[in-house]
Amino acid sequence: MKFRQGLLLLALCAPPLASAVADDDDGGAMERGRELTQAFYDGDTATVWAAFDEQMKNTLGSEQQLAAFRDQIKNRFGAEVAVDDEQVTEQQGYEVYLRTVRFEKSGELKFHVQWAFDEQGGVAGFYVRPAGKPEAAPSAHLDYQTRANLHLPFQGRWYVFWGGRGIEQNYHAASPGQRFAYDFLVVHGGKSHSGVGTENADYYCWRRQVLAPAGGEVVVARDGLPDNVPGKMDAGHPPGNYVVIDHGHGEYSFLAHMKQGSITVATGDRVSTGQTLGLCGNSGNTSEPHLHFHLQTTPDFDAGEGLPAQFQDYLADGKPVSRGEPVKSQTVSPQDDN
Repeated sequence: MKFRQGLLLLALCAPPLASAVADDDDGGAMERGRELTQAFYDGDTATVWAAFDEQMKNTLGSEQQLAAFRDQIKNRFGAEVAVDDEQVTEQQGYEVYLRTVRFEKSGELKFHVQWAFDEQGGVAGFYVRPAGKPEAAPSAHLDYQTRANLHLPFQGRWYVFWGGRGIEQNYHAASPGQRFAYDFLVVHGGKSHSGVGTENADYYCWRRQVLAPAGGEVVVARDGLPDNVPGKMDAGHPPGNYVVIDHGHGEYSFLAHMKQGSITVATGDRVSTGQTLGLCGNSGNTSEPHLHFHLQTTPDFDAGEGLPAQFQDYLADGKPVSRGEPVKSQTVSPQDDN
């Protein structure tokens, strides 16, 4: 099992496919889709970025994020080795190019590469994702009630980028160990960073304190890995600098991607709820600063089963929650912050 939380953005939104297929053998969207797909594979992100309309650019944030998305595909699945099908469809004023492919490391799993073009030829949507609907990993813990008195591992308002029990809300759900994981970041004005987001310091969650969600014993405290430049990832060290806490009862918290040199605890330390563990960073297999958190049955991120993490006494979109599981797109904060 691989540590899956890496890149925050796995696919960019695109209009839904139409049911009828239109032939486009003499150029147009078919040729445009082929050219942009090749540019994306070749790492020519400047060409692809220039083709995006303004809404796509605002959604993605920066060309560096696009480069990180391309690197994730390349590192995880390798080069494209076969094209099984190509189609052009029309949907709500868009021409949509759909390419069904296989990659060298994906085995029998097929992928869809999709581009949606507006009337001016701009790219209004783009994604690369497995063909067919991915499913959440089976779990024997769907009815599990967290035994530790968990509290949000930060102060202030944070945005839930990934969270929930279904694939649409939380791509971690496909992984048995991170079945109920979260990715948190800080958002202002609809963005996670100021400016163009080329420096870690541009990101609002950068250097924010990461806190122990409950009391327990530190069983892993790893530091020393450099923080990535936004848009670059360290696939060789998936969790980056991270801390694992044993809360007892077979519950282990993972807090990952912390800033180099910021971890303030050591293996064997006893920690209490709210104690500072380190600072939010951008180390490991991640494209931008954020905090990854999940609860599982072992202290080894390569083995274990994910457990639901029910936090206590927090606000979700301004409404009090006495005990619950945050979900994608909510803004959450401890109640005592307000």
